[in-house]
Amino acid sequence: MIVQESFLKKIKDFGLNSYEAKIWTALLSRGVSTAGELSDIAGVPRSRSYDILESLEKKGFIVMKIGKPIKYMAIPPEEVVDRVKKKVLIQAEEQNKMLEQLKGSEVLTELNLLHTQGVDMVNPAELTAVIKGRNQIYNHLSSMIKGAKKSVVLVTTEDGLISKHKHFGSVFKKMSDKGVKIRIMAPLTGKSKDVVGELKKHADISNIKSLGARFCIVDDKELAFMLMDDSKVHPTYDSAVWVNTPVFAETLSKAIHKAEL
Repeated sequence: MIVQESFLKKIKDFGLNSYEAKIWTALLSRGVSTAGELSDIAGVPRSRSYDILESLEKKGFIVMKIGKPIKYMAIPPEEVVDRVKKKVLIQAEEQNKMLEQLKGSEVLTELNLLHTQGVDMVNPAELTAVIKGRNQIYNHLSSMIKGAKKSVVLVTTEDGLISKHKHFGSVFKKMSDKGVKIRIMAPLTGKSKDVVGELKKHADISNIKSLGARFCIVDDKELAFMLMDDSKVHPTYDSAVWVNTPVFAETLSKAIHKAEL
């Protein structure tokens, strides 16, 4: 049985490796079969077939029939989806509980201490980083904003404003409640009217049409600026530079404030 690679790649979304996907699809096509038959159909080495079938059984994709020779029977795909979904939810819940337990634990306290001591030993000029991919950029911006003590200045595009409301809306509220002053600047049209209305509850919003840059300044110390035009680059290829530069960050913040006036 020849199965297209593109189809096998989709099956890997079930959490299977290449050999498991081949054996499972082979068994689905036969209903019931032996390890040897499946190995021949799927083009998988016989020396690996029993291990793969055992793995599929543990994952709930197949069952082993009683008798000789040993045969295997496939579980209906819809049932497999339900099983995989249930397993993913259980694992996610367990990981979430574990992470919640880490909050306030001695382990996290010691890790934070190590990080603080490590940063204190680093020359400020060396505190720079290149961040690739919009998801990673947003993760870094979120960390920056959550660490703010006094202020956050965010300059973005209108599409960026809409996207950042989706990703940081709750973060803005949390930091605003803590007394952090949040200023957001972007070119505004009716397209972002609803978003602006929501953001105004927690931030000062300004309409700036002459600035096409995207950057974030936190506490006039940290600066992250995006290098690409977000309307012309795929999110995967978006990139940013983060620097700890109080002199430049404060100067840029003052320049933005004067431009507003």
